[in-house]
Amino acid sequence: MKKFGNWIKRLFVIISRPELRILPGQLAFFLFLSMVPIITLTVYFAGIFAVSTESIVTFVKNTIPGEVSDLLLPYLLGKGFNFTVGISMITGFIVASNGAHSIIITSNILYKVEDSPYLTRRIKAFIMTIILVFLFIFMLVILAFGNNILEYIFSLGLFAKIKQTVFVVYFILKWTLALFIVFLLVKVLYTMAPDRRIQSKYVNKGAIFTTISFVLVSTIYSYYVSNFTNYDVLYGGLSSIVILMIFVYFLSYIFTVGIAINADEYQMVNKGVHK
Repeated sequence: MKKFGNWIKRLFVIISRPELRILPGQLAFFLFLSMVPIITLTVYFAGIFAVSTESIVTFVKNTIPGEVSDLLLPYLLGKGFNFTVGISMITGFIVASNGAHSIIITSNILYKVEDSPYLTRRIKAFIMTIILVFLFIFMLVILAFGNNILEYIFSLGLFAKIKQTVFVVYFILKWTLALFIVFLLVKVLYTMAPDRRIQSKYVNKGAIFTTISFVLVSTIYSYYVSNFTNYDVLYGGLSSIVILMIFVYFLSYIFTVGIAINADEYQMVNKGVHK
């Protein structure tokens, strides 16, 4: 009990660090920005696999809150993939990688290590951005909108006879896979972030904290999406977009706190406080 109390005190100290006031907002902005190249890439691959744009539009309208889908649909209804779109998509990912680059810089500050050469950091930031985007998509599709997507599949008449069984299996696999995949991806990102070789055992506490917090926040957002998508008392028609942005910010904040927890653990081990 005493150890838990000391850990809570340390957590409050970690949260009060100045980096925690800056990086989450940066990361959230660049994650939100990365949605445009992601959507473009989705439409491109849909074309390769002969999936019509109309099918994707219908799917988005039936599974994502109205205001959010209205924001995304113009990109889905574009003219397809061409040279200009390709350049825009690459540029979008490069700009979006600024979020991962901020993570690297902040990790170096927290771990008290020197920055590697700029080009090396940018290449690593690009790789981290791809992992972050995959993690972001997984959180949205499985944890946030998963129930809506399943209901839409049922509405098409698929699995009608075994609907209850499918739902139970989905529920079990959803949380099992979510915990495993989120923990794995977060741990990879935390290990990569500092410009120094960090043993994976030193990122476990931060990864566990982030994974559990991600799942809790995603569950709350999923409940909102399923039950209050028409809520517009404060922001009118923009309510769903505002809530989505807050959701992304919370994810970014939690992710940053996880980095700080790992850095604190690493520094304490190096000082011989505990092993």
